Amino acid sequence: MSEAERVGEVTHYFTDIGVASVVLDSHLQVGDSVSIEGATTDFEQTVESMQLDHVDVEEAGPGDEVGIKVDRRVREGDEVKRTG
Repeated sequence: MSEAERVGEVTHYFTDIGVASVVLDSHLQVGDSVSIEGATTDFEQTVESMQLDHVDVEEAGPGDEVGIKVDRRVREGDEVKRTG
């Protein structure tokens, strides 16, 4: 299995809505499989929805800060990597 490509880093987690704010290093789109990894975080999921400036988007690129609905709690500094 090839190594997963880093696509960004979690900058904030909104507990009440289960959304991670992620600054992207590379391109990401709805439907991508990602893993979120950190000191106490390690899970995979498919990007089901993504927002840029509170607007639903299908894709975003380097430098964008997007909101991604996540399946579990994440923490600031966790890495987001594309797995598929």
